[in-house]
Amino acid sequence: MAKTWYPVIDYLTCTECGTCISKCPHGVYDTVKAPSPVVTNPEACIDHCHGCGNRCPVGAITYVGEGTGWSPPNDTQENEEPCCSCGCEASSEKKIDVEYLYLDLQTCDRCIGTDAVLDEVMMTLTPALRLAGYEVGYHKIEVKTAELAEQFKFLSSPTIRVNGQDICQSVAENSCGCCSDISGTDVDCRVFEYNGENYEVPPKEMLAAAILKTVFGPSEFGCTCDGYKLPDNLRAFYEGKNSKSGCSCGGGCC
Repeated sequence: MAKTWYPVIDYLTCTECGTCISKCPHGVYDTVKAPSPVVTNPEACIDHCHGCGNRCPVGAITYVGEGTGWSPPNDTQENEEPCCSCGCEASSEKKIDVEYLYLDLQTCDRCIGTDAVLDEVMMTLTPALRLAGYEVGYHKIEVKTAELAEQFKFLSSPTIRVNGQDICQSVAENSCGCCSDISGTDVDCRVFEYNGENYEVPPKEMLAAAILKTVFGPSEFGCTCDGYKLPDNLRAFYEGKNSKSGCSCGGGCC
């Protein structure tokens, strides 16, 4: 998260329309004081995110740390430039994008089990969300290589994201025999914490509640854009998998 980048409001220009507060998915503004824009959590702002500034109809927002040449728009049309690269700005629109990222759906029990539970949850939630006017997308991504893991900023398998946000507040893992067998190394995979218990395959009610909370609640878990480094656990998995398969291309063909 940003420490030298955050919005500054020109209150002489601001019309207190509340657009910046309603459109920010990162929790930078104090929603209690809406529609008056009060920056209460500046470190939650994403480096070089111009989301609220682009949408301000009167150009009342600038940024500490701005050096890109950006300037506030001078018209009343919303600029649709994404706020940051992960797509998390979609959480403030009538769009819901659910991503399921996993290592293996052939032999890994927890990936297969979570996939089945998530399918069932999405079959239940999607019609209701669409009835409420939301556009719902559901995508499954097999993170086959270390390069893909870095591209998607993958932290643990399996991962469920809603509009770019992991539905789990933290990463908890334990030993995964299936993925260890695939790679020939000791590999830990995600466990899901719910009501004081750990689950290798999450309960339906846990996934449903977490997805709805991520969609309709305040942004609590931040954005996956900043400071990503491939976890050693995943690096060992990919290296072991490639070595075991005898692949010499770095995993790009597997």
